[in-house]
Amino acid sequence: MTTNLPTFNQILETAVITYKKVFNTNPDLASCAPGRVNLIGEHIDYNDGYVLPMALPMATIIVGKIVPNTNTADIITCCDGADDPRRVQFELKNLAPGLPKWANYIKGVIHSAGIPEVPGFNAVIMTNVPVGGGLSSSAALEMATLTFLEALTAGKSTMTLTDKALLCQKAEHEFAGMPCGIMDQLISAMGKQKHALLIDCQLLSTEQIPFSTNDLAILICNSNVRHELSDSEYPTRRRQCSEALSLMKLKSYRDAKIENLTALKDCDEVLIRRARHVITEIQRTEEAAEALKGHNFVQMGKLMTESHLSLRDDFEVSCKELDLLVEAANKCTGVLGSRMTGGGFGGCTVTLVRKNDVDNVIRAMKIEYAKYDRTASFYVCEPSEGARLINLN
Repeated sequence: MTTNLPTFNQILETAVITYKKVFNTNPDLASCAPGRVNLIGEHIDYNDGYVLPMALPMATIIVGKIVPNTNTADIITCCDGADDPRRVQFELKNLAPGLPKWANYIKGVIHSAGIPEVPGFNAVIMTNVPVGGGLSSSAALEMATLTFLEALTAGKSTMTLTDKALLCQKAEHEFAGMPCGIMDQLISAMGKQKHALLIDCQLLSTEQIPFSTNDLAILICNSNVRHELSDSEYPTRRRQCSEALSLMKLKSYRDAKIENLTALKDCDEVLIRRARHVITEIQRTEEAAEALKGHNFVQMGKLMTESHLSLRDDFEVSCKELDLLVEAANKCTGVLGSRMTGGGFGGCTVTLVRKNDVDNVIRAMKIEYAKYDRTASFYVCEPSEGARLINLN
C-alpha cells in the first residue's frame, strides 16, 4: 500500500542511460547522498538544541565525467519538481546565483568549496527524494554535489564530515537564499544504517544512536501540500526565537528552563509560545535519545506526539492537512506516536508504528484524508547510509 518510488538502482540506471544518450559516452564518476526524516527536534537546530534525524534510503544521484580542456559545467536534472530549464551550462569561475533555482545549490557548493581548478564536466542528476516534501532534497543535492566534486578533482579531502556539512549549509545560505540550520547537511553526510543521529546543534557534536527493531517501522506520509507561508514564516520564527532569548537575558536556549518564561510575562503571548516550544522540544529530544537507547519505543512515540502538539499550538507551523494525518494515525492500533516533520505548513508526517499494522494504518489515513479531497503518499523507511561514491564498474 506504500507509494511506489523508483528504487536506488532504477534511478542510477536512468541517470546512466540519460547521460549516455545526451553526451554519447558513459559516465565514469558517480555520487549519492540521502534525504532525511527528523524523528524529533523540530525548529531547534538554529536554537542550539538537539535534533534526532535519520538518513533515508531515498537519495540523489549524480553521474558524470570530466571534459578535458574546458571550464564549463553542463548539467541535466531529471528530478521531478525542479524548475525549468532542466539543462544548464555555466562557467566554473565567478559563479553567481541565478535561474534555474535548482542549479544554485550546485553552484553554491562549487563556489564554497574554493577548489582552485575545477575541471569542466558533464553530469546528470536523478533523485527519488520527493522534492518539496520536507525530506531535505536540497541537502541531498548539496552533499551529492560535494562528494561528486571531490571525485572530480581527485583530491584527498582533509575536510571532516562536519566541515562538509558546514560548507553545504553555507552554499544554501548564500546561493539558494535559505537560512537553514545545520541538521539536514549533517545527517546527509553522516547517516548510518540502523542508526539515528543525535546532533548537538550548539557544539556540532554527534552521536550515533542504534535504532533497529524487528517489529517497528517508520512510516512517512507526504501530505502533498505545501503552503506558500513556509518560506516567509521560517525567518519570522527565527527572529521571534532570538527576540525571546534576548528578553530572557540568556545567550543560548541550552541555558533556558521553563521558569525563564516568567521574564516574558509582560511580552507578546506569541513570544512566550515560541520560546516554550524551543525549551520543551530540546528536553523532548534528549529524552527521545535516551528512550531509543533503552528500546523504550512507547516513550519515544509519546514524545513524538507531544512534539507535534507543541509545533501545532506553540510554534504554529503545522496546518490542517498535517493535523488530520497525525490525528488519523494516532487513532490506529499499532501506532506509538506521530508528528509533523520538517519546516511545516505542509510536507510530511512521521509515524512510529508496528510493522504488522502498517497497511491498516495507511488505509485508515488514506480514508480520513480523502474526506477532505486530499491524496497522500506513503513510504516505509529504515535508517540508511550517508553521502558516498558509487562504483559504476
